[in-house]
Amino acid sequence: MKSQEYIAIEEQYGAHNYHPLDVVIERAEGIWVWDVEGKKYLDFLSAYSAVNQGHCHPRLVRALAEQAGRVTLTSRAFRNTQLPLLEKELCDLTGYPMMLPMNSGTEAVETALKAARKWGYTVKRVDHGKAEIIACAGNFHGRSIAVVGMSTQPQYRDGFGPYPAGFRVIPYGDAGALAAAITPNTVAFLVEPIQGESGVNIPPDGYLTRAADICKQENVLFIADEIQSGLGRAGKLFAHHWEGVRADVVIVGKALAGGMYPVSAVLSDREVLGVFKPGDHGSTFGGNPLACAVAREAVRVLVDENLFERSLELGEYFKGRLQRIESDHIKEVRGRGLFIGVELKPEAGGARRFCEALRDRGLLCKETHEHVIRFAPPLVVKQEELDWALEHIEQVLTTL
Repeated sequence: MKSQEYIAIEEQYGAHNYHPLDVVIERAEGIWVWDVEGKKYLDFLSAYSAVNQGHCHPRLVRALAEQAGRVTLTSRAFRNTQLPLLEKELCDLTGYPMMLPMNSGTEAVETALKAARKWGYTVKRVDHGKAEIIACAGNFHGRSIAVVGMSTQPQYRDGFGPYPAGFRVIPYGDAGALAAAITPNTVAFLVEPIQGESGVNIPPDGYLTRAADICKQENVLFIADEIQSGLGRAGKLFAHHWEGVRADVVIVGKALAGGMYPVSAVLSDREVLGVFKPGDHGSTFGGNPLACAVAREAVRVLVDENLFERSLELGEYFKGRLQRIESDHIKEVRGRGLFIGVELKPEAGGARRFCEALRDRGLLCKETHEHVIRFAPPLVVKQEELDWALEHIEQVLTTL
């Protein structure tokens, strides 16, 4: 079948809740993908940073196949051999004493919110039914009813209310607004150290440090959503490590399984995750042996191949080259590690047409929030491959 035939079938039978670029990918390897006609593309999105290790990494393929031949799902009604090892290895890597496994990023965010509220009632002793959680304008923490209820993006909210109470939204990057918003009922502050979907927004220097200090002073949990920015994407294990901060709760997902399988987790101290008792929270698939085997190998690949360091080094190189491009369309280039956004001026006509032009040249990326092109290649990319991409990016930004 041709690409247009696949597209026509999807348009007829699929719900239209996405607006993808019209490229139909048939196979992938490392940083490259191929469409059904055999055209080769450099992937500069990494499935929204889920494929930090590169597509179909042979170690992950092997781990998936080997575990699939043993046992894939036991549910948490029984124990399995892989979950305890993932728990230990992930805690050893991150320095947190406990983790709770889930599947999607949204599930992990919901888990963190539930843990924070229960911590608030059982540890902080907030009056029952009064717990409040503070989030930031421009946030993207998932698509559940609770999460979109604290979104400031109208499209994410319209038509889905009413929303749960207990959430307050403040400006991103404003530590003073955080301090002013905290009340005796505040149990947590949920923040993305880098806002991805909102345009790869970097907070002001010192913001995360100040926010963490405020939370500590007020006995409020500092929750870092590192689903997209963590595990090397921003050039460090976690993006909030750029300021030397230790979050009370960290949410991870996406690259935790290298794009092989949906795996997410919440990491925290015993005082927080210890509030859960049997039956309080769970998931049939969360912590299943197939997921855990793949996640264990995905984490090992990140460490063994020095992908945190590669992201930092190559990200600085790539961002520096982008900042030297002389284009009337560019308003700002920003990012950390290989997590970079190029914001275009409004008169440029939107980022999508630039992404379509890059696709036609063999480079896949995606617009976010209309005017920002997000660049996030797999962390296994090489400098010469970045150079190839930069040639096409510069030509598109200077000639389109």
